[in-house]
Amino acid sequence: MQDNNKYAIIMAGGIGSRFWPISKTNRPKQFLDILGTGETLIQQTYKRFLKICPAENIYIVTNESYRSLVNEQIPSLSDDQILGEPIAKNTAPCIAYSCHKIHKSNPNATVVVAPSDHLILNESEFCNQINLALYIASKNDYLITLGIKPTRPDTGYGYIQYVDNKNEEGHYKVKTFTEKPNIELAKTFIQSGDFLWNAGIFVWSTKSILAAFEKFLPDINDVFVEGKMYYNTSQETNFIERSYSQCSSISIDYGIMEKANNVHVFAVDFGWSDLGTWGSLYTVLDKDYVGNAVVFPKNVIMYDSTNCIVNTSPEKLVVVKGLDDFIVVDSGDVLLICPKNQEQEIKQIVADIKMKKGEKYI
Repeated sequence: MQDNNKYAIIMAGGIGSRFWPISKTNRPKQFLDILGTGETLIQQTYKRFLKICPAENIYIVTNESYRSLVNEQIPSLSDDQILGEPIAKNTAPCIAYSCHKIHKSNPNATVVVAPSDHLILNESEFCNQINLALYIASKNDYLITLGIKPTRPDTGYGYIQYVDNKNEEGHYKVKTFTEKPNIELAKTFIQSGDFLWNAGIFVWSTKSILAAFEKFLPDINDVFVEGKMYYNTSQETNFIERSYSQCSSISIDYGIMEKANNVHVFAVDFGWSDLGTWGSLYTVLDKDYVGNAVVFPKNVIMYDSTNCIVNTSPEKLVVVKGLDDFIVVDSGDVLLICPKNQEQEIKQIVADIKMKKGEKYI
């Protein structure tokens, strides 16, 4: 039987510009089947949390303009379970909003907060770790984060350093957070052995996180305290539209996790990827004998090409010849051909195109 005090908050507001051109402002990556499984990333994430908490305790926080996409892809959600942000303000305000709303209806709630667009290969291990973290959070005033054992000195992730004495419950006290380091620093972190990748997945009681907001982000907290009489009523949407602009734009990591002294980390290994770039998608896809990963292979023919990732419309015939280590993506109105080792420039390319061509291709 599921615990009615367990809740999940799925953050689904990002625009996923590194996955351009298939991820666009009107349908970003979390609403796409980028793995070629027949399910979008947000659908996979929602199904994962159904194994952990009751369906009515799962909330999606997204941009108000994506409300209809969430409805379309997860029709079983009630309107009350979709929290629309009028403007993007990073992760702290959306977590404050959702935790205040949940706390009003259940002051004993424990919550897992997770992005909508991550890959988890070992779902049973994921569920075990989240359930354990929820249990510990319900008994202690801890802010828990999940850390992934690093396999390489990656500069695309934040790092968590922990105090190297595991307690009896299997987690560590956090020493420091470091945002994306340069390659030399990342190598030092890996060698030291007491650093984990920051997965951006958090577990806490609403009581503990709201106390942390009051202490470290009082301005944001005050905005949502004022909404107490409106949550779970017909007035909620109007209140959020009026109030959201008063919030500063700040991440939960920077605003609270880096400052609080009751932060604990679970070192986990459940086949995680944040699927942040075409390169990270390439590493988790099946490949042919020469290293090509083709998302929809039915109509793609490769000649003398190796180590490429190809994502095109299943209906379009695509022929690739003589490429090594390239990204080839066709979204219908945009074709991108880019060396994999230059994919970090895609974000800048998107900004340039927006300036030269307007919003049409973005």
